[in-house]
Parts: sequence; C-alpha cells; structure tokens
Amino acid sequence: MELTDIYNAKSHINAARLKLARWFDKVDRFGTDAFYIVIDTFHNHYETILNFFVNRATNAAAESFNAKVKAFRVQFRGVSDIPFFLFRLMKLCA
Repeated sequence: MELTDIYNAKSHINAARLKLARWFDKVDRFGTDAFYIVIDTFHNHYETILNFFVNRATNAAAESFNAKVKAFRVQFRGVSDIPFFLFRLMKLCA
C-alpha cells in the first residue's frame, strides 16, 4: 500500500527518489524474502522507473498494442508471409 501511495502522490522526481529509498529501507528491515524480487526489479530499472515522475506518463498504450499484435500473430499460428501479415495488421489496427 505504501508503494502505491508513492506512485499516486504527485511528487517531483527527487521527492519520489527519497520516498522510494525510505520504502526500500523499510522493506529491508521487515526481512521478508517476498519483497526482494520487487526490490531487485526496482534496482535493475531504477532510472526508467523514476522517469515516470517527470511527466507521469507510462508505456501502457505501447504494451497494449504489443499484446494485440501478439494475439493476432498467435491466431494465425505464426507468420510465414511477413508483408501480408503487416498488411493485415495495418487493416486491423488502422
């Protein structure tokens, strides 16, 4: 819940960095292994995650489009004719 509160607060990037550091420390003191995977993910993508606090934008639209493309590709059991696949994809999504 505290991590959600950090993201929901309209913080500047430096304030968010401080709040996340405090949250990391609190989780470390808690001592449960369940959060270590989350913390590792944050450490691996820390600068990218902090970019969210610059203009509060995400790549959700791109991820949604990628999911639609993957579902379309799976529907046809793979792609052998790439130009035709791109044509069908353009007609579907345009």
